[in-house]
Amino acid sequence: MNKLINDPANVVSDALRGIAAAHPELHVDHDNQIVRRGDAPVRGKVALVSGGGSGHEPLHAGFVGKGMLDAACAGEIFTSPVPDQIVAATTAVDGGAGVLHVVKNYTGDVMNFEMAAEMAEAETGVAVVAVVTDDDVAVQDSLYTAGRRGVGVTVLLEKIAGAAADQGRPLAEVAEVARRVNGNGRSMGVALTSCTVPAAGKPTFDLPDGQMELGIGIHGEPGRRRVPAAPAAEIAEMLLTPILADLDFTGGSGVIAFVNGMGATPQLELYLMYHEVAAILGKAGIGVARSLVGSYITSLDMAGCSVTLLRADDDILRLWDAPVRTPALRWGA
Repeated sequence: MNKLINDPANVVSDALRGIAAAHPELHVDHDNQIVRRGDAPVRGKVALVSGGGSGHEPLHAGFVGKGMLDAACAGEIFTSPVPDQIVAATTAVDGGAGVLHVVKNYTGDVMNFEMAAEMAEAETGVAVVAVVTDDDVAVQDSLYTAGRRGVGVTVLLEKIAGAAADQGRPLAEVAEVARRVNGNGRSMGVALTSCTVPAAGKPTFDLPDGQMELGIGIHGEPGRRRVPAAPAAEIAEMLLTPILADLDFTGGSGVIAFVNGMGATPQLELYLMYHEVAAILGKAGIGVARSLVGSYITSLDMAGCSVTLLRADDDILRLWDAPVRTPALRWGA
């Protein structure tokens, strides 16, 4: 295992020290492994809190800042943050307008965020609403999930709901926006290699040369099936066919198309994949209103990609275009 680490047991804490050094505009609570906005709490604004196992960077800490998250809780590699972490984050950023928890649909995350919401409400009276993302069309259940997994739509939801909160919308309305995004988004991914968890020191699964895992999860969970490696155009078809079969993306205001790298795929290949995705959508009569291409929700050093489509409306597009300023995503004023 060749990795840029010191002690495998300290990877997350060491990385958080790096975030603190690189982004002094953020506040890092090293005891609780929380990254939050330096100006939090923002009085009168709904706060967004998310988190999950580390290893998916820049999700979630890379999306803390104006226009997205107020705080992110970093669990150990591929391990949910514990309730005490989430409570600490929730109470630290509550500005009096309530807190939205953005939770990916993994059993540990859902359970711990539910527990934390109950604890925070009991201890401080803060109003907490949770929205669970479950956009992965690959499998209904997995090693870590009851129901569909929460994957790429999480990034889009944090941006769009974060913008709604920055506009001063109330908690119920911010939560409605988040649910609308989740309900209108679908994703599917493919792995060309496994990932290697530092503490394990070896690949999570064996994937022979010339094979790829279709419908992989972001923790190395099995996908739909193992198939021979194929050209990018065919991979794009394999990913988009189940997505387009699951939801009608035609008409309306078009889609936000997101091609995401899993950690070890160069941007060159991601843009090549986006070209194939855009060509397929064009033939299907689906207009692309906005696009995002890059590695935003990863699986350590896994090679591969995922495709997420979000059926947009005018409100979603306005919120997408609103200014954002985080370590990993920034545009506008």
